[in-house]
Amino acid sequence: MSQPTFGKIVIFGVGLIGGSFSLALRKAGVLGEAVGFGRSLATLDTAKRLGIIDRIGNDIAREVRDADIVLLATPVAQMSDLFARIAPHMGAHTLVTDGGSTKCDVVAAARAGLGGKLAQFIPAHPIAGAEKSGPEAALADLYVGKRVVLTPLPENKKDTVARVRKAWELCGANVSELTPEQHDGVFAAVSHLPHLLSFALVHDLSQRDNRDQLLSFAASGFRDFTRIAASSPEMWRDISLANREALLKEVKRYADELYVVYQALENNDAAKLEEIFSEARKVRSNWTQQ
Repeated sequence: MSQPTFGKIVIFGVGLIGGSFSLALRKAGVLGEAVGFGRSLATLDTAKRLGIIDRIGNDIAREVRDADIVLLATPVAQMSDLFARIAPHMGAHTLVTDGGSTKCDVVAAARAGLGGKLAQFIPAHPIAGAEKSGPEAALADLYVGKRVVLTPLPENKKDTVARVRKAWELCGANVSELTPEQHDGVFAAVSHLPHLLSFALVHDLSQRDNRDQLLSFAASGFRDFTRIAASSPEMWRDISLANREALLKEVKRYADELYVVYQALENNDAAKLEEIFSEARKVRSNWTQQ
């Protein structure tokens, strides 16, 4: 019987991202065993019961030193500490990747925490999130047909990048590459800003005296726009602060655009409103047909 492609993976954070990574590799038949670490024993017990992990880790040194891949699937603010904890114990063949939604801050944390092991870290961002979290949300096919962005470092060797790419491709993902700076600029606009707007709208309504009345009449449009406001507050707090500079620029651009709409309404400018709506509809329709 042939050896599995990945004899052992170690996952820090066994929820949606980390759990789905393990389940996907297991479904592909390329995983030997998965070991999980986390802050909650109850969560780890659930992950084991669901077949996400084979064992609950209790000794980082023992588990990391012979791991093929270590996946950091925690909120990005926790990764700095994890890099420092795993660095002394990484084996020569152990590769580290992550599932963080921001990259410049994670790369900076890796440079500080991994030291001479930095070349073994290949940053990644799977674009397959959902508003649900925890091991119960993990799916073996979460990454099928979805994009995963790698942001390789100058220190990475081609074969190590290729091996991490292969892992994500075996999960069913379409893998592409950007620099960390390109990544954070892109996702500030198309991911982080929409989440911020969704949270802000729901928070605004929640402060109103007639909140219950407003929500009782909210229909599919409100439901679609605000679905992502059900996402993890802790995770999106960390993402917003980690990508603060790029996100501030996007908030300013959106505020400027919103003021254009405000002026059109104030001036009863039907032509301007139709121009904005028509262009937005065209771009949105073309995008969904790709």
